[in-house]
Amino acid sequence: MSASGDAALERDLEWLSLEDDEEIVWVGGPDRRTLLPTLAIGIPLSIVLIGILIIVGEYLRIRNTVYVITDGAVYRKTGVLSRDVKRIDHEKVQDISYSQSALGSTFGYGTVQLTTAGGAGVEMAFRSVPDPRTVQQRISEQVGRHRDPGQGEGDVLEEILTELRAIRTAVEGSDEPGEVPDIDGEGLLEPDSGTDTESDRRKPVRRRQPPTDDPESVDDDSSETDPTDDRLLEDRSLEDRPPEDEDRNRR
Repeated sequence: MSASGDAALERDLEWLSLEDDEEIVWVGGPDRRTLLPTLAIGIPLSIVLIGILIIVGEYLRIRNTVYVITDGAVYRKTGVLSRDVKRIDHEKVQDISYSQSALGSTFGYGTVQLTTAGGAGVEMAFRSVPDPRTVQQRISEQVGRHRDPGQGEGDVLEEILTELRAIRTAVEGSDEPGEVPDIDGEGLLEPDSGTDTESDRRKPVRRRQPPTDDPESVDDDSSETDPTDDRLLEDRSLEDRPPEDEDRNRR
C-alpha cells in the first residue's frame, strides 16, 4: 500500500469497508495550508471569540475529511459530528480532471473532480489535495485497468478506422447505376418510383390524326406528324363537304 498525507489518516480508517480482495492505493486529505486564509480572517476576529470558532471549525472539517483510492473504487469521508461516506466504482468513472486556484498553484494543492457515466455534473471531488496531478494519474491508472484489460484505446481506434475503410470501399465499389450498396457492400436494386425520368419527358409527342373515309389519308403511327398535315386535312374536308355547305360558305 502506498499512501500520501499524515500517518494518522492511514490509521483512522475504521469507517472504510473494503471488499475481500480490495487493496488501498492512496490515502489523503485536504492540505493543511488551506487553513492560511481562515487564519488570516479568524485571528483579527479572535478578540470577540468569533474568529476562534471559525478557525476551530475549519480545522475540524479538514481533519475529518479523508480521501481514499483503492484498486476497485474511490472513497470520500466527510463530517465533523456526523459521518458521510461516498463510494464510486472505477467502472463508473467517465472523466477525471483537476484544477488549481492561484493560491493552490503557489502552495501545490488543488481539486480533483470525478464525473460518472449518466451522472449530472461532478459526482465526487477531492478538494485541496496535495499534488492533484499525481492523484489524478493514480485514479486514471486504476480506472484504465477496469475498463478492458485486453483492449487499449489504440485498438478501439484501429477497429473504428477499419470499419470506416470497409464502408468507403463498399460505397466506391458500386459503380453500376441503379444500385444502392448496403452496409455489407452488396448492391440492392433501386426501387422503381413509378415516375417518368427526365429522358422520357424529352421524347417528342406524336399526334394522331382524326379518322377519315380515305384510307390513304391515315398516316402511319410510327411516322412523326408533318407540320403541313393540318392544312391537307382542312382542304380534304372541304372537298368532302356537300354542295350546300359550299354555298353556305360562299355566302
